[in-house]
Order: sequence, then structure tokens, then C-alpha cells
Amino acid sequence: MFKKVLSISALCAVFAAAKVPQAIADMIYKEGIPSDKLGILITNKTTGETIASLNPQVPRMPASVAKIATTYAALLEFGANFKWPTQFYYTGNVKRGVLKGNLIVKAYGDPTLNVQNVRTFARKIRTYGIRKITGNLILDRTFFKNSPRISSGFDKNYVSEYNAMPDALMYNDHLSSIKVIPTPSGIKAKRLYGDRGFRLENHIRAVSGACRGRNAWPAVKFIKQNGSVAVSLGGTVSTKCRPFTISKVLSRPYISFYYSFVYYLKQAGVEFNGNLILRATPKSAKLLFTHYSKPLLQIVAKTLKESNNLYARHIFLILGARCYGYPATIEKSQRAIHDILGSRGLIDSGDKIVNGCGLSRESRLKPISAARILDDAYKTFGNRWLGALSIAGVDGTINKRFKYTIVKNHAFMKTGTLKRAKNIAGFVQSNSGNLYNTVIFYNGGRIWLGRDLQNKIITWLVRQ
Repeated sequence: MFKKVLSISALCAVFAAAKVPQAIADMIYKEGIPSDKLGILITNKTTGETIASLNPQVPRMPASVAKIATTYAALLEFGANFKWPTQFYYTGNVKRGVLKGNLIVKAYGDPTLNVQNVRTFARKIRTYGIRKITGNLILDRTFFKNSPRISSGFDKNYVSEYNAMPDALMYNDHLSSIKVIPTPSGIKAKRLYGDRGFRLENHIRAVSGACRGRNAWPAVKFIKQNGSVAVSLGGTVSTKCRPFTISKVLSRPYISFYYSFVYYLKQAGVEFNGNLILRATPKSAKLLFTHYSKPLLQIVAKTLKESNNLYARHIFLILGARCYGYPATIEKSQRAIHDILGSRGLIDSGDKIVNGCGLSRESRLKPISAARILDDAYKTFGNRWLGALSIAGVDGTINKRFKYTIVKNHAFMKTGTLKRAKNIAGFVQSNSGNLYNTVIFYNGGRIWLGRDLQNKIITWLVRQ
């Protein structure tokens, strides 16, 4: 009993030295979280009052909360309506429907290029009257200094989407897809969209039982190869299962792009028998057409709501190219973010954004820096910034978390989770109409403690 009184007394002294209201102090004590594992800063944007402040100047591992720094820096530098270009050039001449030369794709790091775009590109080539290409397909990826790895290898889930590495010519979110099709005569498996950038072996045995348990999904083995991942499918699948798709990081995106583009050229009636060549665009090349991405703010919203690591990495790299010239590198991009946000007094030398997405144990961000970024972004973009964050109980990473609570539609947040890090930052609107800039970082073990505390504090704010 004496030890518990001492611990309460010690906590009271810490909270008195900081500024932590009794209600939040009680929550922290009940969760059993050491105060030095927390970084909290909550301010009332309506009145300017600081509601809670605990270790706001201590740099923490931000996890995916780092994405607010990356995306806001890009919005400041490029504007909300910026669109990524992807340019199509050609060499030689087009005569009587024959391109006697090479077709060139010059990529600038658009992370959103997908199979629908590639299908459209192939059809567009045909609308220019080109029925045959005698040369090769040149892919210009020189805008980025591209990594030789397809996966960051941050953890054991090597082929998972969140581990995908960026590439100046991105395609389908760096995912290769396999369609598994149960039929009465057996279980078929095929690579989708003409992608032959990885090897597929199908050893699935068909069974006639119900589609559940071990008969609902094949045993999947991923085998690392030079620049790709071979896939071996085994186990048993019921012939009563519906077709399903397996999508993983299995190949280099530009190789998948090449195979898909060739596949859809053929479908569009364009003959092509050339090879894939990686090379910068020749100065003599002539522009055929340019494709543009959706506006940056829409891409930022997807990045923040879904916590898309790949999109954040691309946004990060394009900042480096913009500020210090291409090829984009991590070092240029780190410097660019510090220059852009630092010039507005939002971050300082104690903050470190390593790769733009937060998938790093070296990144650091102070709660006060996160709060400053959020505040500045709201002043600049208002409700458009709120709408780009995950809306409680509605979409993104806090869709299910607050779906059936009073917090629904009252919080606009960015979450961040790693081993020993559970963070949340954004805005909470109370029932009385006050808007609270809210940053709650927890760096410690048993991360669910941090989540529980965040939920309680956010709920408390809504009720104010």
C-alpha cells in the first residue's frame, strides 16, 4: 500500500510539473503507463488554451505519423492540384501505321499507375494510327535512384504490401496478382494482366469438401530469387470455393509494367515483338502524349487514410528531386523535408524523417512538432486537410476503432504503429464544437496500453 501511495505521489509531482488535467492523469495511472513513455500535447484551437502537455519536446519514434510531415511538405512545395506526369515518346517515324523506331515511357514516380491506365495507354497508341512497332520499349526510370531491392525487408513479411520499395516507374502498387480458380476438374492458377515477371508453380490438390478451414486457401510458399520472388502453391482447395486473388510484392514493378503493356498492346491490335530496354530518354525523342495522375491532395488523402507506405515514399522522393535535382535520393529528400518544414518553424534538428513513411526505427518526431505541422496544415488547407485524415468510424485506419462510439465523425487522425510504438495525431471535435489539436505518442511495450489510453482521452475530449 505504501509503494502504491508513493507511485501516486510521484505521478502527481510529474503531472503537476507538466500540465495534465486530473482526468487524464487518472487514465494514465489506471493504465499503468510510465509517464516517460508518453508524449502528449492537446490544445484547444478555438481558445488557444493548452489542455494537456506531457513531454512534448521529447523526440519519439513516430511510426506512420511521420506521413503528416511528408505529405504536408509536398502540399506546401507543389500545391494541392499538382499532378504526376508520365510521358510517352518515340524515336524514328510513323509511316502507314508502322512506328519504325522505339516507344519510350519516361516515368516521374507516379505511385498510382495501374492496370486500367496501362490498358488505356495501349488503346491510345492505337488511336494515333500505330498498328506496329518495329523497335523496342524503352523505360526511363532515371528520375529516382532506384533501389536494387523489391522489398524493404523491414520485417519477416518480405512480400507484404507495406514492405514494397519505390520505383520511378511504379505499377499496381508494386503488387503482382495470382488468380486461383476452382473448377470441377481441378484448381487453376494464373498470373493476371499478362505479368510474367515472376515464376508460378501450381501444385494445389482439388478436394470436394466444403470451402472452409484448410480447404479454403492454398499453402503458399515464397522463394526469393534474383530480383523477384517465385511462388509455389500447394495444399488443398475445395472445388466449391469461389475464385480468389493473391496479391503480393513479387517482382520489379517496371518489369510487370512491361509485360502488361505488351499484353494490352496486342489486345489493342498493335503488333510488337521488341525487347525491354532501360535507358534515359534520348534528346531526339518526340513527345507522343502525357498522362497525368489525380491531384496531389487526393493522393495525400489515400496516403494518410490508408497509411500507404509506398505512396508516402514516392511523395518523399519527389520532394528531393524537386529541391535538389534528380535522380531523387533518400538523402536529398531528408534534407528537403527539413528545409521546407524547418523554414516555417515546424520541425528542428531533433526531428528526423528517415524515409517518408515511418517504417523505420530511426525516425524521430517530437509531439510539439507533430502538433505544429497539424496546426499549420489546418491553417493552410482547413477542412480539406481534415478530410485527408482518417475520419473516426468512417474510413481509413480508425474506421473500425471508433465505429460504434461517440467519437464517430468527431475525430480526424493519423495513426502510427510499430513494435514498441502506438501513436495518434490529428484533431478531435467536442460535442460543444471545440476543435482540439491532439497528439498522443506512446513508445513502450504492450502497445495496446497506448491504444486504450488514446481511446479514453479522445472520448473524454469529445464529451467536453
